[in-house]
Amino acid sequence: MNRRALLLGGAALAALPALRPAAAQAQTTAPSGGGTVRIAMTAADIPLTTGQPDQGMEGYRFTGYTIYDALVNWDLSRADVAPKLVPGLALSWETDPADRRHWIFRLRQGVRFHDGSLFDAAAVVWNLHKIYDEASPQFDARQAGQVRGRLPAIAGYDVLAPDTVRITTREVDAFFPFEVSYLLFSSPTRWEECGRDWGEVAKRPSGTGPFRVEQLVPRQSLALVRNAEYWDLKRIPKAERIVLLPTPDATARSNALMAGQVDWVEAPAPDILPGMKAGGMQVVTNLYPHIWPYEPSRLPGSPWNDLRVRKAVNLAIDRDGLTELLGGTMRPATGYVYEGHPWYGAPSFKIRHDPEEAKRLLREAGFGPDKKPVLRVAISTSGSGQMQPQPMNEFIQQNLAEVGIDLQFEVLEWETLRGRRRVGARAEVNRNIDAINNSYGPIDPATAFTRQFSSRKDPPDGFNWGSYRNPEVDALIEQATATFDPAAQDALLAKAHALLVDDAVYVFVAHDLNPRALSPKLRGYVQAQSWFPQLTDVHVGT
Repeated sequence: MNRRALLLGGAALAALPALRPAAAQAQTTAPSGGGTVRIAMTAADIPLTTGQPDQGMEGYRFTGYTIYDALVNWDLSRADVAPKLVPGLALSWETDPADRRHWIFRLRQGVRFHDGSLFDAAAVVWNLHKIYDEASPQFDARQAGQVRGRLPAIAGYDVLAPDTVRITTREVDAFFPFEVSYLLFSSPTRWEECGRDWGEVAKRPSGTGPFRVEQLVPRQSLALVRNAEYWDLKRIPKAERIVLLPTPDATARSNALMAGQVDWVEAPAPDILPGMKAGGMQVVTNLYPHIWPYEPSRLPGSPWNDLRVRKAVNLAIDRDGLTELLGGTMRPATGYVYEGHPWYGAPSFKIRHDPEEAKRLLREAGFGPDKKPVLRVAISTSGSGQMQPQPMNEFIQQNLAEVGIDLQFEVLEWETLRGRRRVGARAEVNRNIDAINNSYGPIDPATAFTRQFSSRKDPPDGFNWGSYRNPEVDALIEQATATFDPAAQDALLAKAHALLVDDAVYVFVAHDLNPRALSPKLRGYVQAQSWFPQLTDVHVGT
């Protein structure tokens, strides 16, 4: 399904002692035929397994789209084109011609949850209550907190037939099919079996996805096994089992691969990449929608409110040097999306390394050797899409010091940082910071623009953490949201992006190339242009 049809409605090894037994046991007990794939994640814990994962996009990678499905899924089968949306649990979707706020989803029939219960329209509405109806018995604040910001448009929903659901948005929303891809469906029957306790469901969850949960050991491992009855015969997993291992330290992850303890490493340590390649490991990269920025607060009193300061910080960073530090696994960012993207537009502010111009702007803003701007940024130790946050931030800190900026950090665990992001700069917990280093994936128009930059999308309704305000950007986003023609929509978003760059809305640092290192025994992996890998084709060969 093309986009036009879609929019119209169609450290050392010592860091791993607790992880080794689980990985070793899984490898020796795996059934024959595809083997066991052991994956070292960047997260410090197993992402939430009850349906809506935490831990950012890494959660969707490993406990989201493995155990569960959305009404609309991503096609992750190719590396040479951007992924498109394809039918998932819904066979088709369209807007009501009489009122385009109404979206009609016709469901795939005969799909069953892992516990054997039937997926149908009633299950869809039950899951929507789980997220949006705080008075419902199944409402789960933890899951709601993960997805509401990604899917804020829903105003109502109802069953039209056993295989048909109507979801109503607050306004006409041409981006809605993209947003629906983040809503995953868990079994009402399993929730009842677990005494209506989501904590118990987490231990033995039930979705409709290509993998079932075999064993969960919090903070240590999650074993997923092939769902041989999966409804999509083309995507029945080739591996018998996947074992997920939380390993937040990049060096520990990389050394584990070299030692044969794991088969797959997320975000390998850049300094070990040459040794990995020499050792026969597969190191794969691909450009995909990703930005690693600083998101400034624009509240009264923030040092970022001066455009000259925002531009000076952008000009002070040596992105080519940072690329070298990361072993070539990033592309320097000159905007929220990369140059050549349909939404890039024609910004007049050219982001580059120009420390002299940065110093001039700071002098013009009233700063100098005796009065340095102090910028406090919350950063993480690791995490999904965070690349190598500590060495990267230390590099930037040195760059900024060279032009007379005092950059300070509050270092947090990834999920704690995400919690700070969800509540926004106005929250009391964030009063001692004035920017946040949280990576984002501009996968679709709603993710790229509406949730990040609309003045109506401050947390918890979106991810406009710093309360950015620009009426021109708002107007362009609103026009694009009501535009169902993709070319016209792209043109509007390109104008909005140019305004955002000219306003230096973020400190634009890097586009990640999504590096992964794989064992030479691993077969079937395709590095899609996406945050999400397709795990169903991956297996261990001889």
